[in-house]
Amino acid sequence: MSDRGCAHLDAIESIKQPQRHECEECVKIGAYWVHLRTCQQCGITLCCDSSPNRHASKHAHATRHPVIASAQPGERWLYCYPDDAFTEY
Repeated sequence: MSDRGCAHLDAIESIKQPQRHECEECVKIGAYWVHLRTCQQCGITLCCDSSPNRHASKHAHATRHPVIASAQPGERWLYCYPDDAFTEY
């Protein structure tokens, strides 16, 4: 798409938005979350690293899905885990 600083971010052509504003894994175990992130490969929405269970980063490492987008209203950014790269859109 454009030069966003890493190949993973550059590969994002359209932003996947959350289907629901909840962490799918936290809901299953009755836990709470702080902020939400949406995987840009499969579209799952999970909790951030400030949340107790850190489901988004666990998902990224387990599946090798590198890029998340903030699922917080008003935030428009992407983050790449392997390259530790950030960009706004």
